[in-house]
This record gives sequence, structure tokens and C-alpha cells, in this order.
Amino acid sequence: MEQNAEPPLTDADAVSRELPARIVIPPIRGEMVHLRPAAVEDLPRMDELGAYCGASRITGKDMQAERAVVHAWVRRSVAWAEGRSETGVDDPESRRTIAWSILADADHDDDGTVDAAETGNVIGMIFLIDIDGWARSARIQIVLGKDYRGRGYSRDAMPRVMTFGFAPEPAGLGMHRIWVGVPEKNTRSISVYQSLGFVPSGTSRDALWDAENNKYQDLIVMDTLADEYDPIASLDAFGMHVLEDNPGVKEALSMREHSVSIRKRNAEEQQTRPVIPEEAKAPMPQPGESRRQEHVPPEQSEPRAVQRFREPESGDVRESSDGEESSWPYGSSERKPSKTAWWRNLGRGRKRDMEGK
Repeated sequence: MEQNAEPPLTDADAVSRELPARIVIPPIRGEMVHLRPAAVEDLPRMDELGAYCGASRITGKDMQAERAVVHAWVRRSVAWAEGRSETGVDDPESRRTIAWSILADADHDDDGTVDAAETGNVIGMIFLIDIDGWARSARIQIVLGKDYRGRGYSRDAMPRVMTFGFAPEPAGLGMHRIWVGVPEKNTRSISVYQSLGFVPSGTSRDALWDAENNKYQDLIVMDTLADEYDPIASLDAFGMHVLEDNPGVKEALSMREHSVSIRKRNAEEQQTRPVIPEEAKAPMPQPGESRRQEHVPPEQSEPRAVQRFREPESGDVRESSDGEESSWPYGSSERKPSKTAWWRNLGRGRKRDMEGK
């Protein structure tokens, strides 16, 4: 056996982060909506709701692609709940999915009937997709009928699904990270996700096609972690209340109390630490060393972490310390056209004396 070869996995290692072969999808109750496991019979209702209208603007997909993925997610969710593979092929990198149908019994037009009566009270669906047991990561997405957008339904449903996702097993999924991908032009959804505690973590450049403006657009990746997510604050941001009988809520509240106590203790320790005057922090000069060094102008001293890079075209030298932008192409926020890319100008202007060689 090679010295660098990894030891074989034990049975405990192999199953420690493995998702269960079958899952019980719990119903979740909200103040405006309630969620139940999605069924294949709910898919025609999504067509009646016009749930795929405007998909290019909301998710960056065309209507046909959005409809196809929703159908696939629901079938995967049903298959997992029944303990079978939705494809019949065992794929070691397959990702599980949970789908809930969103139901509402609201009568916004005061006509005496439920607005969504024709679709069995279904107004949309919400999903946890790409559930990765090893990395403890999942992606969340909500799809609402066109007449039910902008009414606060997603603000009621999403925090409660995220609470279940983050809650430790067996009450929840025990996820460490939940993330979402948003087209850059969908600024409204970005602000909603920020209110839920998501933070931008990266950008996939030109990852989506903007059909309305006939150009590419970026995909903004946002995520939040288990030790960052606050189920109470995420609901308070939209005037919602915690419903303690929902799955994972008691565990989430217990975790929150623990994290709050830790932050409070750290703050108290910070306040009790003695304050060291700035004069005491300055090093005393060694014997025989001139004190004039204390008066060296700041512009004459150069930080240790400064790195110099030369622009190929202009010859300008810029300095960048840690966290600052430089002219180095991969550290610059500006995209450089290929004609002026740094790798096209390597060696340009360099004097080459080949005579006598």
C-alpha cells in the first residue's frame, strides 16, 4: 500500500453524513399560508396559476425550463418520501429535493370565496433542492402564481422552511448552509433575501440570459449559515411571529438562546478588559537609537504587505495592501477587454539584445 494512500472508510464514516433513504416531509404552518408536501397532482394547478410567467426576470430561466425543473423537483420529492429513486439509477452524486405546496385561504377581493379556490387553495410551491448530505448544504427557491406575488406570502413561508432546514436532526434536516441564486436584475428578491439573513457570497458572471434586454446577466449567489441564521429576526423583519409547534422551531430557539448567551458573555469580557493607552503600545527606542525615527512622515514608510504590479500599457505602478484593489487583473473589479489583457502584453517594451549571442 502506498504511504500516502487514504485509509479505507469504515461503516460509521460512510453513513455519518449520508441522507436517509426515506424522509417524512412535515407540514409547516404560517400566519398567511400553510405548507403541505407537494403532490404530482398539484403540477397542473401551477399552470393554471401562471406560475412560470416572468421566469426570465425572476429566476433567469425561460418558462419551459422553469416548468420542467419544477416538475422534476416535485417528482424527486415524492420519490424520496416513498423511499425510492426517481430515476431508477443509483447516482452517488444525486441531490435530494423536498417540495411543499403553498396553500392560502385568503379572500382579498371580499367576494365571499377563497381567492385560490379553483386551484384547491394552492398558490405556489417552495423547495429545498440540491440537498447535499456530505456538505450539509441546500438551495431554497419559491415559485408563486402570478397573482400571488408581492403580497408577503414568500416572507411568511421562507423563514419557516429555513428553520426546518437548519434545525438539527431528527427535528430538521441539520443543514449547515442554505443558499440561493438570484439574477442581478431581480433587485426586489435580493432585498427580501437580505432581510432573511442572506449575504452575497459570490457572482457567476454572465451565467444567465436576459431575454427582455437581449443580453447576458450575472447570477448573484447569496447564502446564510446555521450559526448566522436567526429565525426570530427573520420573521420580525416582516412582522411575522414564531409558531412553536412547527418542526424544528424549539431546537432553533434553543440554539439561538445559546448563541445569544455566548455573544453577551463575550461583550461583557470585552468591556472588562483594561484599556491600554496608545502611548503604551508604542515601542521604546533601544539604547543608542535616534528618536527621530518616531517622526518619519507616513508617506515615506511602506507597509510590509504592499505589492507592486506594473500596468503593461501605461507603465503605471500601483500599490495594494491586503483588502485593497490593485492593477493585478484578478484583483481588479473592472473587466479588462481581451485586447488589453495582461497576458497579451507580457514582454512588450522589453529591450532584447541578441547581438553577439
